[in-house]
Amino acid sequence: MKTFKSILEFQKTFSTDEICREFLEQQRWGSTPACIHCGSLNVHRFVTNNRIFKCRDCRKKYSVTVGTIYENSKLPLTKWFLATYILSVHSKGISSLQLANWLGITQKSAWHLNHRIRQMLTNNAPELLEGICEVDETYVGGKESNKHVHKRIARAGAGGKAMVFGAIERQGKVRTKVIQATTIENITDAVKEFIAPESTMVSDEHVAYNKVKHLYKHHKVNHGTKEYVRKEETILVHTNNIEGYWNILKKQINGIHHFVSPKHLQRYCDESAFRFNGRKDAQDERFANALSNIEGTLQYKVLVHGK
Repeated sequence: MKTFKSILEFQKTFSTDEICREFLEQQRWGSTPACIHCGSLNVHRFVTNNRIFKCRDCRKKYSVTVGTIYENSKLPLTKWFLATYILSVHSKGISSLQLANWLGITQKSAWHLNHRIRQMLTNNAPELLEGICEVDETYVGGKESNKHVHKRIARAGAGGKAMVFGAIERQGKVRTKVIQATTIENITDAVKEFIAPESTMVSDEHVAYNKVKHLYKHHKVNHGTKEYVRKEETILVHTNNIEGYWNILKKQINGIHHFVSPKHLQRYCDESAFRFNGRKDAQDERFANALSNIEGTLQYKVLVHGK
């Protein structure tokens, strides 16, 4: 794929639906198209309509968009690609209102489009984190004045806020998960889900981390006594990296979207983590990485009503 360093170069690269479709086929199947129904490679392309394939084994017809987030969409692929590019490379993301203006569509369509693209940005750090990993929890939303008391009121909730747990490798990737509350069970499950055993875990003084310290080399910093960093053995004990990432996430939520429903928050977290984890990649690499996860759909009624 041709490299591009700006939105103008991107639009020149993917200027027609035909170019976008060919690129999508290459991303999904390489040089060997496969049947999305039975997996057979015994397929052929229609001469009269080169967008449609037919499987010689199961006899079913399909296109490259079937079974993806693009299925049954009336939007041209050029607009889909542009929206995917914007969300994958923009430093803080983009609001549905702004995206609607840029693409010339309704705000409702742009909101659905945004969430379908965020669905592509999940599993952006599927491997367990290793090495020195910092862990922490934070509230997203609510009043700024409450942010320093979330440890004391975690079990009770805090004025419309949602709790997010995060783990980050030093000089590496971040993973986040929306949890119902900072209970011992929720936190220990998240730690084990994110961090490889025998890694070094750095945390604050939350008691939940003591329950998994037998699995990790555990170091903790006591924020309650205003301790923020210290030298211990061969490492610096602090949680500055994960707290720095919380600042990035909250700037995206508060600065761009202003309000995010807790039921949709995980997608916003995944979007932010995708950009952070690909911060060293070129723009064309981040776009290609986003398109590598197009399988699955997200219907509007499921997005709004959950079923």
